[in-house]
Amino acid sequence: MKYRNQTTISEFLLLGLTDDPALQPLIFSLFLSMYLVTILGNLLIILAIYSDSHLHTPMYFFLSNLSFNDICLSTTTVPKMLVNIQSQDQSISYTGCLSQVCFVLVFTILENFLLAGMAFDRYVAICHPLRYTAIMNPRLYVSLLQSSLLISTMDAFLHTLLVLRLSFCTDLEIPHFFCELAEVIELACSDTLINNILVFVAACVFAGFPLSGIIFSYIHIVSSVLRMPSSEGKHKAFSTCGSHLSVVFLFYGTGFGVYISSAVTDSPRKTAVASVMYSVVTQMLNPFIYSLRNRDMKEALRKLIGRIAFPP
Repeated sequence: MKYRNQTTISEFLLLGLTDDPALQPLIFSLFLSMYLVTILGNLLIILAIYSDSHLHTPMYFFLSNLSFNDICLSTTTVPKMLVNIQSQDQSISYTGCLSQVCFVLVFTILENFLLAGMAFDRYVAICHPLRYTAIMNPRLYVSLLQSSLLISTMDAFLHTLLVLRLSFCTDLEIPHFFCELAEVIELACSDTLINNILVFVAACVFAGFPLSGIIFSYIHIVSSVLRMPSSEGKHKAFSTCGSHLSVVFLFYGTGFGVYISSAVTDSPRKTAVASVMYSVVTQMLNPFIYSLRNRDMKEALRKLIGRIAFPP
């Protein structure tokens, strides 16, 4: 097979979800609609939290950043896909592909940390309510966000730098709708052992540790709630965790679903279709989950929409 060094590569080809031209308009309309709903829904969450002083708490600080992260993650992948469908051009530049790899990693890893931070906040609020204000002070939760962003960025840069050292063959077709790290590494003709080891270690650390923290937090939360004497107290405690748990199950459930589908099927296209769930659908559904299951959020959104529709 003919080798081509990375310095001579100008572009990759994103094959998308299907080769059928008749389905392209439907896919374009579907993804455009999901993208607009994602942007609008998450922006409303951010504005509602910003405009309501009652929501200026650690939990909603993490939620507003989660919404902003979801906007960024969707914007990293979906617009390029829509442009390619509209222009009937599957190409993405070499620089653009590596940029996509880097930003998808940053925002995906950061999402793990944000969900873990929200679980820790609920753990402190329910298991240590008298010390909540002292523990969850602004300095702590801002530091948690900054360190999470720094770690996510450093890991993404490391993966991207290691991809830069790879040589590629003449086959530069990516069976996906965006440049996913694993798919790019698979196209390489040079030795990818270091890349694959780093992918495995990073997945274990940056998905495993936050997930372990979430599980640890909810084990203690459930234990504390079950010891509460009143049923009203139990209901209130569980209701504050319901939205977050739904988002956690959606994010990790779809992620594990993509991993399992890639393990049991030989079709990269089917894996790409499955990955739509964690890379697009999850970000679209998060605002609905929080607005429908959270009374404070519903009230803040009602006030915000009222001010927008009927300005003073």
